[in-house]
Amino acid sequence: MTTIFGIRLSDRINNSTDLQNLLTEFGCIIKTRIGLHDTSCGVCSPYGIILLEVVKNEEKVNEFLCELQNLKGVKFNIMEL
Repeated sequence: MTTIFGIRLSDRINNSTDLQNLLTEFGCIIKTRIGLHDTSCGVCSPYGIILLEVVKNEEKVNEFLCELQNLKGVKFNIMEL
């Protein structure tokens, strides 16, 4: 089974540092990370989407979920395939 997190971050300018720190803290359970956001010349989107594929470590994944829920501007869904 594969577990994918879809994370949407609003107000990227103010909220991205906390999310990045959390992703770094739990980097050992992240197999794949894809970041998406709209951008054009001189303009950066206020929101972004991150897709994460995580390894099978239920304890660490649950710990990551608890921390993720506490972050400002973060919404997420989990897909298990």
